[in-house]
Amino acid sequence: MTEVPRITMNSGTSIPQLGFGVFQIPPADTTAATLAALEAGYRHIDTAEMYGNEKEVGDAVRESGLARADVFVTSKLNNGYHERDDALAAFDASLNALGFDYLDLFLIHWPLPGVGNFVDTWKALEHLRRSGRVKAIGVSNFQPHHLQRLFDETETIPAVNQIEVHPYLTQDDVRAFNTEHGIVTEAWSPIAQGKVLGDPVIVEIADRLGKSPAQVTLRWHIQRGDVVFPKSVTRSRVEENLALFDFELTGDDIAAITALNRNERTGPNPDEFNHIP
Repeated sequence: MTEVPRITMNSGTSIPQLGFGVFQIPPADTTAATLAALEAGYRHIDTAEMYGNEKEVGDAVRESGLARADVFVTSKLNNGYHERDDALAAFDASLNALGFDYLDLFLIHWPLPGVGNFVDTWKALEHLRRSGRVKAIGVSNFQPHHLQRLFDETETIPAVNQIEVHPYLTQDDVRAFNTEHGIVTEAWSPIAQGKVLGDPVIVEIADRLGKSPAQVTLRWHIQRGDVVFPKSVTRSRVEENLALFDFELTGDDIAAITALNRNERTGPNPDEFNHIP
């Protein structure tokens, strides 16, 4: 089985650098897809309240026969629950849906700067960590100025910041800020919803190495030090996405892919996104 590197977070716990994402996988398909990923060797699953498939992730972990401690599971707070009591209740609902006694990582999904005070939301997550029911807490889609408010007004530096990152949106400034403050960067939409897979630069590198464009792109993320969790419901692609550790990109390869940056998002701008479903 493939040995996936782990990154030690500022919480003292470690996170597998490659995981399986279940965003946009319908609940009816989530258990089978997650179980296939676990059987292939994944030990890190990324879900969220917003995805509506936490129960199915929990079912897959149990059906896999793996010990709970052997699978790193992340979920995220939905946007409508930023008030303290709402956040605490939403966390309880996530644990109940998953059927777990604890989570490995729980994130604020979006900062929602025009909706409420995400600092108070973060203080609720600090309380959850002190309770022992979540081992590490972090954020998603936070910009440096959002993070600075947490540094200034709370006691805990986020363990991770999960942001959109891919060759067309390299996010070098945010990633550097994360690194400076000991925050692990997690990359969502790592292949830009497939947009980068036909890029001539990536295709040329893939052809030369005898790898797929997706493998080359994911390897670029890995070598830059980010945590990545590609999503697929096709077993062959699930297995292909795990096969990233028998080859390396050269420094020139990494530079060429990084130079593709267009500051092009596939998702919302965190400074403007305030949607509550």
